[in-house]
Amino acid sequence: MKTNNQKTAGFILFLICLVQYSTAQITYSNDILGGDFKKATIHQPDDYEGNITCTLVRKLANKKSTKAVLYIHGFNDYFFQEEMADEYTSHGINFYALDLRKYGRSILPNHKMNNVRDLREYFADIDTALKIIQQEGSVKTILSGHSTGGLIVTYYAQQHRNSKLFHALFLNSPFFDFNAPIPTEQTPIPKLAKQGQTTPDSLNKRGTSTLYGESLHKSARGEWNYSLEWKPFISEATNYGWLNAIYTAQQNIKKGPKITQPILLMYSDNTVRTTTWTDRMFTGDAVLDVKDISEIGAKIKGRKTIVVIKNGMHDLVLSPKPVRDMVYTELFSWLAKF
Repeated sequence: MKTNNQKTAGFILFLICLVQYSTAQITYSNDILGGDFKKATIHQPDDYEGNITCTLVRKLANKKSTKAVLYIHGFNDYFFQEEMADEYTSHGINFYALDLRKYGRSILPNHKMNNVRDLREYFADIDTALKIIQQEGSVKTILSGHSTGGLIVTYYAQQHRNSKLFHALFLNSPFFDFNAPIPTEQTPIPKLAKQGQTTPDSLNKRGTSTLYGESLHKSARGEWNYSLEWKPFISEATNYGWLNAIYTAQQNIKKGPKITQPILLMYSDNTVRTTTWTDRMFTGDAVLDVKDISEIGAKIKGRKTIVVIKNGMHDLVLSPKPVRDMVYTELFSWLAKF
């Protein structure tokens, strides 16, 4: 039987280990964006590809604040939107962004880019980031997601209804359905998703169009500069496991889940469909069908505010300046209520 001294010593050793672990999660270094942007590499338990990390990027508000936002990027994406971060910090909100496992800053040599078999694999990354944000003094945290990130955070919120780690959701053009020319039920998507349950590592097709990337990047027709290694014009081929992960989460959202935190759902007023370049790429969503976002978003139960942005691009905060100014006006007017 252990003596009291042994029990005390064991407890102290446990606390030391806990402190060391916590410290490891919040050790920041300079980020590639420079300036006041810092990053922390977070090591997560291994998965089917081996070592796993996610990366938390931080920029603090101009004045000490107890409010924060955690931004989750989309597919074939990572955090690079400095202007968005500046908008939050200038409004007194500490800005955090998470490069999820196998994306951007978090890609390791053993990874297939974007590879996932279940969107809940990302929940550990989000949990860790939200806990760090709370430890760093946040009392109110907004969980924000764009496109696939919007799907992920909606799924996360549905399964964390009583969480005290986040207090509102901002969804920027969430990926609630595949942009298929006919209803999903009549496409091969369900069949291919089912294949992902048994052969998750089999490759699905690669992206085919460069048009959306051209509309964004400075090297083509856009105004933004970012890594084409981490966000190429044409996305890497996905696995059937990824397809199943997306489809499963989408089917969950289509059932109309109850979410307890207030939601701001924002998307463009129009969809752009084209196979050749047109300047309409700058005035609509060229990735998703906005009708899908509208119809599925309407099924979500909770305190929702829906804002449709005239001429908004897929990533609303990368739209031409007059449009994104309207996005920020609507966003911070909504956030002022909390």
